[in-house]
Amino acid sequence: MNAQSKTVVVAGGARTPFGHLARSLSPVPPEDLLVMALQAAVGRAKLPKEAVDGVIAGWVGQAFSAPNIARVAALRAGLPEKVQSVTVQNNCVSSIESIASAVRFILAGEGELYLAAGVETMSRLPYSIDGSRAAKALRSLDTVKAKWAELPTTPEVSVVDAMEEGLTDPVERINMAGTAEVCAQLYGVGRAEQDEYARESFRRSLEGWKNGFYATHVVPVSKDGAVLLDKDEYPHLRADLVEKPKMFGKAPALFDNSAYSIKDFYRDFGRHMDGKAPADDAKGSVTLFNSCGRSDGAAAVIVTTAEKAKALGLEVLAEIKGWGFVGNNPARMGVSPALAAPVALSRAGVSFDALDQIELHEPFAATVLSIFKLGKEKFGHDWAAKNAAGALNPNGGSIAVGHPLGATGARLMLNLVHALRANPKGRLGMMAACAGGGMGGAMVVERR
Repeated sequence: MNAQSKTVVVAGGARTPFGHLARSLSPVPPEDLLVMALQAAVGRAKLPKEAVDGVIAGWVGQAFSAPNIARVAALRAGLPEKVQSVTVQNNCVSSIESIASAVRFILAGEGELYLAAGVETMSRLPYSIDGSRAAKALRSLDTVKAKWAELPTTPEVSVVDAMEEGLTDPVERINMAGTAEVCAQLYGVGRAEQDEYARESFRRSLEGWKNGFYATHVVPVSKDGAVLLDKDEYPHLRADLVEKPKMFGKAPALFDNSAYSIKDFYRDFGRHMDGKAPADDAKGSVTLFNSCGRSDGAAAVIVTTAEKAKALGLEVLAEIKGWGFVGNNPARMGVSPALAAPVALSRAGVSFDALDQIELHEPFAATVLSIFKLGKEKFGHDWAAKNAAGALNPNGGSIAVGHPLGATGARLMLNLVHALRANPKGRLGMMAACAGGGMGGAMVVERR
């Protein structure tokens, strides 16, 4: 094995705007969005295509329309046939995984320059027919079509929503919103503070668009000569939440209503709350407004060696110092970044206090605020102080921007390196995210 010691850097990147579920980007297949992100990253950096050794792409809702989407998109983007192409799936940290994989490939001597990317078109996640082809109703496509009306009641067959299935943990049988409520109840995070955190995410995101921050790396999506979307869709759809915060209170709690009370929630998932019993005045707190939107989009970053970047005349944005992935109870998946951060920081030789910028994935306000509590109690990491100082998600986070599952990690990296550049004193930064199944990932960079 030709293992090498190299300084690995981020030397450019771009992303599409993120579209909201079933809206502006829903007509665009994921492979087309990924092509756009790859071409934008290459074009903006003036990177010769023949210098690309590989494409690594995170994609959660993998479908057979584009098997190994990294390969499909690489060829459609006009990259050389020789490029290594790998698609990875690690739920919501998939494109943190793609960046880490690019570094691994470089250090292993497999190549010198990779496009690390991620994509998701949640608007096109399918409804699926699940069952064995041994079942009479599924023996051929013609049979399926002929027996279409009977399939939902056929014992050997189930018709499922792939999106809802994918957002439900198969081990603990709890959906992602439920994991947020587990954290809210366990760590004592109330509805009011969740709503206020979500409002600030929207405010910061809109301000980031107004002050030109996102123009540094977001490119419009066009189809047939028409621009479909030129800015993140959800924060602009929900801009009134910033000016009218009382609207947050109108959103019903997902796990506290006439059909399913918070006591029912404790009955079903209390085992994940260290035996904590519901208080007499316990209330559900997670709502659609303090949760991230379901989204469509793609993002890509250029990962290469410092030497290769210099030889190609690329602008180095940051050096990758270290990373860490850590598993946690799937029902508490949202606090996993608090556990992954100390691993990444230790490997990078950096203290939490020394961080000038942090980009933290926001699946739910409940999980972010739980990270603030757990991180400080267990590791002495004062995430809340970073947030109050404007060093954490200064340009908004996933609650406002949206969360196209496989693309979020690369989006975090782009936000991070550009926030560091916008900060005259910015030198060290970290991104972190949780993922279904209880995974957490974090990565530390240093501005160059």
